[in-house]
Formats: sequence, structure tokens, C-alpha cells
Amino acid sequence: MLLDFTALKPRVAYQWMSSTILPRPIAWVSTISPEGRTNLAPFSFFQGVTANPPTLMFVPVNTREGTKKDTVRNIELLPEFVVNLVPFALTEQMNNCAALLPYGESEFSAFGIAETPSQKVRPPRVAASPVAFECTLDRIVHIGEGPLAANVIFGRIIAAHIRDDILGPGGFPDSAKLDLVGRLGGEDYTRTRETFSFPRPDRKQYQT
Repeated sequence: MLLDFTALKPRVAYQWMSSTILPRPIAWVSTISPEGRTNLAPFSFFQGVTANPPTLMFVPVNTREGTKKDTVRNIELLPEFVVNLVPFALTEQMNNCAALLPYGESEFSAFGIAETPSQKVRPPRVAASPVAFECTLDRIVHIGEGPLAANVIFGRIIAAHIRDDILGPGGFPDSAKLDLVGRLGGEDYTRTRETFSFPRPDRKQYQT
């Protein structure tokens, strides 16, 4: 089977990409408007970018009508946000936040999600999230136009909240204790509890 992506409609291309590029971590992003109205929305085009400087990215695509989502609107007006990670226990609440509420209506209130203040940015974070990254906007890169076009948001990580109970013996987060969910195709998800390990190759053995 060969797919010619240059001939696919955006929605069909999205379906093929989202069902093959997986599992995808989920950024549950909290933002706030200049008037103090909060927003909370999930995005599965999400990844760390570099540790120098500490930077992550996530991608809110435009709506099917071609308009920017509330997350983008808020960040353009107030360039700060929090990326909350999603454990299995919060999957239903996260999924609820994919609903398109009217601009200015808070998902925190609408879906009974407890919030707590951040330390260095104005948007609140999800109180029950095991990891939350406080970020300031580095830049937004716009790719494409119209429906499903991308707004690639790069955020500089300036602080992180890590729950003590998810740490492993070495002092870093344990993937099983985190029990994060990842996005698959369609309506499917996966969890980080089934893992395996490989030692990294010693580069010296490949040097001549």
C-alpha cells in the first residue's frame, strides 16, 4: 500500500498520521486570558525539544472551520502556559476537556477539575497531575492555512512540579508509578506500565 499524501484531504491525512505516529504523549495545557478566564485542553502532538535551553512543543491545529483554538488565542494574548501530564486516573477528565466550550468558559469549572496556583506563571495547573511544566512562550510557528493547519507552540520550561510519590529508587520518575496515558489512533489510548529495557551501546566498541 502506498499513500500519496499530496493527494489526501487534510482530514484523511490526519487520520493516517494519528493512527501510525504513536504512541503520542498528551499535553494537557492550561492557559489564562488577560481577563483571568482559564482554559484547559489536551493535545497529542506534543514532545520535548531540547534541554539547552529546556524547551517543549505542542501543536494546536485550527478547528474544522479554520479558526484558532482558545489555547492559541490565550497564549497570543498572555504568553504563558502550563503543560500538565495525564495519568490513567485523570483520563476521563482530560477527555472531557476536548469538548469545544464557548471562549471564556473554564474547563476547570465545567468538568470539576481541581486547580492550584503555579509559582512562576499566571495560568493555574491541574492539582492532581503528577508532573506539570510551567512555561513561557518561546515562539509560535504557523504551518499551513485554514482547517487543521498547525500552530506549533514552543515553550521555555521555567519550573516543574513533580509529585514525590512517583519517584523511583534513583530519584527520577518511575514510568509505572506515573502511569501516564498515550494517544493511539481513533479513540484508543495506551499506558506506560508495560515497558522493557535495552542498554545503550558503548560508542567505543564501534570506533576504529
